[in-house]
Amino acid sequence: MKAHKYWSVGALITMLGTFYTGYKKQKSSHKYFALSSMLCMVMAIYTGHKMITGNRKKKANKEKDTERER
Repeated sequence: MKAHKYWSVGALITMLGTFYTGYKKQKSSHKYFALSSMLCMVMAIYTGHKMITGNRKKKANKEKDTERER
């Protein structure tokens, strides 16, 4: 899923920005990078979970159809 990949890359970039601004002691920038990193991580987890689980009703119907064909 493309969305998961992009959210994960965004989380990585914002984490690097968070480390850099923390190292340079830029508190206001650090706060915004940290918040955006948290948002990207939450969305990456959500899209990854959505990608793994999928739609259970569609899976159940697909399994029933394959059993009927046999």
